[in-house]
Amino acid sequence: MWSIIRFENLHELKRICHWGPIIAISVITVCSSMAIIDSVLWYWPLDTPGGSINFIMLINWTVLILYNYFNAMFVGPGYVPIGWKPENFHDAMYLQNCRICHGYKAPRSHHCRKCNRCVMKMDHHCPWINNCCGNFNHGYFTLFLILAPLGCIHASVILIMTMYTQLYNRISFGWSSVKIDMSMTPSNPQLIIPFGIYGFAASLFALGLAIGTTIAVGMLFIIQMKVILRNKTSIEVWIEEKAKDRIQYYQTGEQFTFPYDLGSKWKNFRQVFTWSGLPETDGIVWPVHEGCHPYTLTIEQLKQKADKRVRSVQYRVIEDYNGACCPITKGFKTFYNTPCTEEPRIQLKKGELVSATRGLKHWMYGDKNLKKNAYIGKHERGWFPRKCVEKYLNGPATDKRTEEEKKNF
Repeated sequence: MWSIIRFENLHELKRICHWGPIIAISVITVCSSMAIIDSVLWYWPLDTPGGSINFIMLINWTVLILYNYFNAMFVGPGYVPIGWKPENFHDAMYLQNCRICHGYKAPRSHHCRKCNRCVMKMDHHCPWINNCCGNFNHGYFTLFLILAPLGCIHASVILIMTMYTQLYNRISFGWSSVKIDMSMTPSNPQLIIPFGIYGFAASLFALGLAIGTTIAVGMLFIIQMKVILRNKTSIEVWIEEKAKDRIQYYQTGEQFTFPYDLGSKWKNFRQVFTWSGLPETDGIVWPVHEGCHPYTLTIEQLKQKADKRVRSVQYRVIEDYNGACCPITKGFKTFYNTPCTEEPRIQLKKGELVSATRGLKHWMYGDKNLKKNAYIGKHERGWFPRKCVEKYLNGPATDKRTEEEKKNF
């Protein structure tokens, strides 16, 4: 038994000390506690079989939600081993190198800046579990996304019925007035828990949380199921869209086929959900669609990486920027339209050069051109305000070279 308790497991407990898990656990606690208290007021569980079933189901929702939530947090997505290399050395030409993890990125893996590791089959980094959603915890995370709305719907019914029955018993109608008795003295002497104005306010607050959670988490569940049934991740959907854009931009005539869609929704479903709770694959080797190369996706990623270098645009910094998330001094539009992402911001100093690879109306994303970091693997990459830079025109020779690179791409 003691062999199960290891330092690594205890170290993972620190994940709870983050605003995401604190808020998530608080919402679960408030909704569950108020629903349990109100179920005693509305449908006493010891009098009828229906009351007993209602109470047991409510407890069951809470246990299942917390079980899958903590598994998604503590089991983790699975990480590519530090310094990992493919068994066949020649396969390395199809893979991207991770300078931080000192190895190659396995197929479907991506480096997470928050976890500071290459994550197997990375879908996204979720702040609510303070961990990545990936190969080993994708099933637990998705089950949490469906169980939370179902539990909240059940809790909402209990909260609504409790408030309705309590108010109905306390309302008295006069000739010209309506009175509601919200004293702590219960109108029904059989009630064990008194229901006053504070109980009503707490039930109303819990109802708002339950309805909001049902809508927000339910939408996330629908999004997750769409990608799971196609055996994709959110990142891979984006890669596929960029592949189509690249092919259209260069008119190469290629036809990109996503390699991990096995052609059957049930087979794709089984890649994530199993009776054991663990995925069928080890996170390194993946079954592919018939006719696809095992490294079809990674080859496409290498092409997109080269394409990004060719299509990037250089800018010169004309105004200092301190790296603030929501800079007030850069104008109201820049402040109001700050990117809603956990990607970093980079500090800028007047005269520096940056290469922008993508952008929004008021913000741009790119790399700092620092020659001193070119050979030691360090990058300064992130968002910066568009108004702080201007396009850097460094002569026709560079423009001509860029056009030749595009033709030879």
